[in-house]
Amino acid sequence: MNPHPDPGTPHTAPAQARGRRRRATLLNAAVDLLTEGGFAAVTHRAVAQRAHLPLAATTYYFTSRDQLLAEAFAQLVETELATTRTWATSHGLTGLTDQLATADRTRQLGLWELYVHAGRDPVLQHIARRWTDGCVRIVADTLHLPETDPRVRLLYTTISTLWLEHVVEQRPLHDARNLLTLAIRNTLPPT
Repeated sequence: MNPHPDPGTPHTAPAQARGRRRRATLLNAAVDLLTEGGFAAVTHRAVAQRAHLPLAATTYYFTSRDQLLAEAFAQLVETELATTRTWATSHGLTGLTDQLATADRTRQLGLWELYVHAGRDPVLQHIARRWTDGCVRIVADTLHLPETDPRVRLLYTTISTLWLEHVVEQRPLHDARNLLTLAIRNTLPPT
């Protein structure tokens, strides 16, 4: 083993780091477009323009629009789960309605649009399940109950329905807070 690299040998580490940065830039551009304009806004051309990279870069890092959408959806889901877990840990389940008040509505619409579209796409469906399962885990952890407890699923369903109503219909949050409080009170025994 030669401790001194050959000066003629290319250094691949900077190229790999550059490639990871370019891919991340493209993915972030896809997420931004998705949240601003929905499913139809994400095209290879639009992503390349938003990322200020050549069109060929999108097809180099993402073999298809489907792959680009799936990875953008996965990134949105992971971000949403992390935010929701932090909020639920700090504020409890009823505090999740306050999280909705501060959430970026266009981002939420993009997330829910892909969630509904997942019904037609098995790859997206897998990511949608990861989101649902992650949310169920957050509810279970917050309530100190096992994920398999039917009350956990019932409360998660209540939360997600109120969340969807707020994002799509822009219903008042105080109604959601009151309904969630009522659901928790009637689902869990008093402590």
